[in-house]
Amino acid sequence: MKSPVTVPRPGIAALLFWGLVVNFLLVAPLWLRFGTTDGRWLAWEAWLLVGAFALLPDRAPFRFGRWLLVGVLLAALILGFGDGATHQVLSRPLNVYLDIILVSAGFNLLDGNLGRAGALAVTATVIVLLAGLTVLLALALRPGRVRTVPALMLAALLTTGSLAMAALEIGGQRPLAVARTPVWDTLTFQLSQVRETHQARAEFEAASPPQERPATAMRGLADTDVLLVFVESYGVTVFDQERYRKIVQPALERMAPRLEQAGLSVVSGLLEAPVRGGQSWLAHATALSGRWIDNQLWYRLLLDSHRNTLIDDFRATGHDTLAVVPAITMAWPEGTQLGYDRIFAARDLGYAGPPLNWVTMPDQYTLHHFQSVLRPAAARPLFAKIALISSHAPWTPVIEVLPDWESIGDGSVFERWRNAGDPPQVLWQDIERVRDHFALSVEYSMEVSLDYAARFLGDDSLLILLGDHQPAALITGHEASAAVPVHVISANPELVEPFRQRGFVDGLIPDYPGTAPPMDQLRDWLHEDFGH
Repeated sequence: MKSPVTVPRPGIAALLFWGLVVNFLLVAPLWLRFGTTDGRWLAWEAWLLVGAFALLPDRAPFRFGRWLLVGVLLAALILGFGDGATHQVLSRPLNVYLDIILVSAGFNLLDGNLGRAGALAVTATVIVLLAGLTVLLALALRPGRVRTVPALMLAALLTTGSLAMAALEIGGQRPLAVARTPVWDTLTFQLSQVRETHQARAEFEAASPPQERPATAMRGLADTDVLLVFVESYGVTVFDQERYRKIVQPALERMAPRLEQAGLSVVSGLLEAPVRGGQSWLAHATALSGRWIDNQLWYRLLLDSHRNTLIDDFRATGHDTLAVVPAITMAWPEGTQLGYDRIFAARDLGYAGPPLNWVTMPDQYTLHHFQSVLRPAAARPLFAKIALISSHAPWTPVIEVLPDWESIGDGSVFERWRNAGDPPQVLWQDIERVRDHFALSVEYSMEVSLDYAARFLGDDSLLILLGDHQPAALITGHEASAAVPVHVISANPELVEPFRQRGFVDGLIPDYPGTAPPMDQLRDWLHEDFGH
């Protein structure tokens, strides 16, 4: 008669293995958030939960409880990685209440850079990874994992010790410098964000002036085309950091004599943008409204409140108001809510050339179409908000400025750059090359914009050329200023002089005193200087 087979019961090794797995998963979002592994190696919740479930009997209530906790941990991981990614891109924490819109925006960005198949592949990969995380967490928290006496003693020690240490951490003490409670910290932070966001609605209303400024004519600009042109990701970093300055500043210095020969006056300064790394529409709304709009909720409240903006002011002045927004490829009801007379999105601009990854059309085409088609069609002076996008990530390909604007036509001339340069998935394997391409893209956008000014800006025009926000922290570093350059250009020196009086300096290189006025002051400045 054969002796019964003895099945070895998992012991200390299994307990430590699954503790390390969960520990790694819980601290990984912190490494992404802070860009380093220094000082963040231990997650008390990992050892508490693995130890506690090892002690529990393998019964239905505990198996059900395991899946509830798996859901909580998975939510904390998603929020943690989301917070880390938001810090890396936008230099601010994730607010899940406001930032849910970024999910669709992220997919659209992938779609523009990698194509629909690539975007779907990335999405599928994320889903598979989440499924894999679910399985790993479920295996790690299986009740009754250990039965040997040494393993049970270790599980009890881990459970009680981790619980005590976690309680001290939550209470504001840190017994071990390398340990954290990432699940508790992430979930409580997001809950506090939800509460604060609800309070922000009341604060938005409270911050509103007792009486809203009515739409007010600016008679000093009554016969002037005013062009408010935003350059994507054009931040003060291009002057602060040598690797970017040596590329961008020489281009500006080359263009300065061209502007002078064209009889243009130029002054430059800085404004502090409300956002970094993305969400350009918040910067646009801040400049237009004269309100500091640094989150999606305040943006929605601004739209829903139908408060007056520069668009209304210029309509009262007698201008035709239009938005030229080549990045808009889907319905844009926000533009209608803002009150533009006419909106020209990507499909409205007649572009017959190739898209350049996410960039729907080169900046030179956008300005050419505005000058040759949209501007001549206006029966009244224009107020135009134009959003240039060639300097938007992924910053590939970087194309040349065409010397002959008349040859641009419907944009077919840009066909030569179809599939030019490395695709994003190749370029972004080398972060140093990404940074170089960023600077070259800004150089292109600025050279195009200034070439446009030298060729087409007359006495009856005022060009306010400014950055929308700094690029992502990957480019600037986490401690960079939020300031963006502003260039005010006109053939009429009287239109430029008020900005000089406000501290702007002659030429294209702004002074940087360390602080900059906020972007929401621009509307007030225009009223104070030209509202007579």
